Amino acid sequence: MSRKVLFISSSLRKPSNSEKLAREVEKGVIANNYDTEFITLKDKDIRFCRGCLACQKTQKCVIDDDAAVIVEKVREADVLVFATPIYYYEISGSLKTFLDRCNPLYPGEYRFREVFLVSTSEEDSLTVNARAIEALKGWVECFPMARFAGAFSGGGAGTNDLDSEDWKDLLNDAFLFGKEI
Repeated sequence: MSRKVLFISSSLRKPSNSEKLAREVEKGVIANNYDTEFITLKDKDIRFCRGCLACQKTQKCVIDDDAAVIVEKVREADVLVFATPIYYYEISGSLKTFLDRCNPLYPGEYRFREVFLVSTSEEDSLTVNARAIEALKGWVECFPMARFAGAFSGGGAGTNDLDSEDWKDLLNDAFLFGKEI
């Protein structure tokens, strides 16, 4: 049985550099003959968690929006790859909102064992995505059978045209990162 790798892109921009980078990572994963699915949150209706905790008993959210279907895909994936632009040194608000809505997974069974982060940012420094990584690690810690397995940063790629020749090496590095998943 092939590994199921689920990509979730959280940028609300179109086109999105974090999504382009994640697509290159996906190409590397596909080169390993793994099954992939790519979901973008940009056109989804995902509302804020109400904190009612009803999902802790039912493993289903009481909110009727697009999150429920995606959460079930998260439950069934072997590997998760979240893609986010870095805003104010942190994950995007749409990713945080989605992670909160994964609360129904907490008390039940889930397949994912590895979680990765792909990010882009305007700033290019080694620490620009440190808080984003910590945010995702905090989420992963709630799932004892899973581990944060790595991150790929597209520092400096924020609003640049990744289709230009200048970014060929970054896109290749993203592909190679995907081959290691």
